[in-house]
Amino acid sequence: MPISLLQRTIVIGFLFAAGMHTPAFSQTPNSNIPVESFFKNSQLSNVTFSPDGKTIAMLAAGANDRLVLATMDSTKLQPSVLAKYEKTDVISFNWVNNNRLVFSVGDMGIGDGERYTGSGLFAINKDGSDFRQIIETNAGMSSDGSKFRVLNIRHGFLDTSHIKDSNDIYVTRDAGNRANPALTLLKVNTVTGYSEAIPSPSNATGFMIDKSGELRVTTTSKDNLTGVHYKDPKSGEWRKLIEFDDIKQDGFSPAFLAPDGQLYVRSNHGKDIASIYHFDLTANKIDDKPIISTEGFDFKGNFKFNKSQNKLLGITYESDAYGTLWLDQKFKDLQKTIDSYLPNTTNLISVAENDESKLALVHAFSDVHPGSYLIFNNETKKFTPVGDVKPEINSKQMSYQDFVKVKARDGLEIPTYITIPKESSGKNLPAVIMVHGGPYVRGGHWGWNPQTQFLASRGYVVIEPDFRGSTGYGNKLFKAGWKQWGLAMQDDVTDVTKWAIDKGYIDAKRICIAGASYGGYATLMGLIKEPNLYQCGISWVGVTDINYLFDVSWSDTAGTAWAKYGMPSMIGDQEKDAAQLNATSPVKQAHRLTKPLILAYGAADVRVPLVHGEKFMKAAPADAQIEWITYAEEGHGWRTLKNNVDFWTRVEKFLNKHTATTK
Repeated sequence: MPISLLQRTIVIGFLFAAGMHTPAFSQTPNSNIPVESFFKNSQLSNVTFSPDGKTIAMLAAGANDRLVLATMDSTKLQPSVLAKYEKTDVISFNWVNNNRLVFSVGDMGIGDGERYTGSGLFAINKDGSDFRQIIETNAGMSSDGSKFRVLNIRHGFLDTSHIKDSNDIYVTRDAGNRANPALTLLKVNTVTGYSEAIPSPSNATGFMIDKSGELRVTTTSKDNLTGVHYKDPKSGEWRKLIEFDDIKQDGFSPAFLAPDGQLYVRSNHGKDIASIYHFDLTANKIDDKPIISTEGFDFKGNFKFNKSQNKLLGITYESDAYGTLWLDQKFKDLQKTIDSYLPNTTNLISVAENDESKLALVHAFSDVHPGSYLIFNNETKKFTPVGDVKPEINSKQMSYQDFVKVKARDGLEIPTYITIPKESSGKNLPAVIMVHGGPYVRGGHWGWNPQTQFLASRGYVVIEPDFRGSTGYGNKLFKAGWKQWGLAMQDDVTDVTKWAIDKGYIDAKRICIAGASYGGYATLMGLIKEPNLYQCGISWVGVTDINYLFDVSWSDTAGTAWAKYGMPSMIGDQEKDAAQLNATSPVKQAHRLTKPLILAYGAADVRVPLVHGEKFMKAAPADAQIEWITYAEEGHGWRTLKNNVDFWTRVEKFLNKHTATTK
């Protein structure tokens, strides 16, 4: 019997609270939803089977809204708390084997400025026995007082051993520095605490463990060169598969090791789009044709294996939305059945490593639904809800998201997501042009987004352009953005805005530009370059002077290989491009600011330090309409609920004042 995710809400977080209850929705689709409903932490995540499928583990909100590690028998489906803390959260976990798990902790209620590295690692059996600490935490949390050896905070979890019934895991130790990163690999027994270093090439930045539990692939980085190294399973010798300048050359990165030991890599291989290729270890070269390619999008996804059968079952991927390519007919049929019951959501299926299990976990979500987890019995064809990711959100009140490509002035197509407010006319509406940070990342993703949905709930069309320089859509778009801060990258944002006006979606007199980090930079440049296009701007943690990215010695980019090799090539050379960097730095143009602006920073930000905002404030006209906001405990973005509520409440008032929305 199909279940409508839009009608039924069962919240596992509340099962752990005193006086178990289900939240009641008092809002109607036309009323404003409280700000905090959008920005609360997820109440349920990481729902996963044990390797044998007999137990399910998850992160869920407990009685004090702290995230706990919970487990339940996959047939009885009665949850119980395995690990919880009064003043901290369980933030991640992994199954070690059918009986044992490891998990890390952290405080989700504090900002980056109050948080230090070191989330630790703990091991515990699923019945709560044999609890041990593996890695120390920043907060000094300890184990049971025994003499069990605990690794220091420079260590972090990497992977399990992939061997049935093994208690071993792999962890890495950070042994490098900013200029030359270097990781050491260790195998650790989670019961005895015994650890051993695993030999690997120097300057390691990543490791890949094969399905027999052996280190097989290592990636390295030295100055401007990236290397991929392979350990021969017969001789035990390492050999270098490739070494390349990842700014100037088309190399590859390891993607996955098949159960039979075959290596597959992700590469452009002379083409615009990155795909998955088989790497011929005998001929030491990439095959000519890709085995997996997503047309128009660089491949991004995961591989689903059945260990007992040494079989690749399917591949999850992201294009304009998310999906799964099943290679096994049984799972093709299962996907078809589940999709017929849940036609309004994307349904990502996971199963235990033994694919004979009759149960499947379903993560169902969409652009209007933050997500639900359900268990589907393939024999009875019935669902059992586990819980909702954000139970306060009523999907009927959310707004649909569309993907389009907009031609820029030079003909380059700019991928763009557009969200039109629910129950609006869809025409002549106020708008927020949301510019993503990075900038060399993919900004837009299909799915429920708290910022986008909050603004849409207040009546604003939200336009999210993946301007040139964005990744995920091929090399042409990516490389077209090199050294184009404030130039063609900015023109793309302008062109998409004008396209939305021409299409009649937005009112040309009620447009605000907004964004964080690089998006904050683009907001400032947009107000300066296009004062007649935007009525206001909202910039948070935004770059104001490109030279500060190089010059602030205590920022987290200073002294890195990225600062030495990547930034001069992709952003600009401080000597050769000095005139351009000055002309395209907002602080040098601040005297031209004429429109109202929110300018917000985290005082503990080490990516874009507070000095960016302070110097822009000094350079701006004395009568500039700037609402200055700082959060002492925050870093590069807002982590705490109270600061998100404060900031977005201010944003709502600011937009109402300067775009004259009637909602």
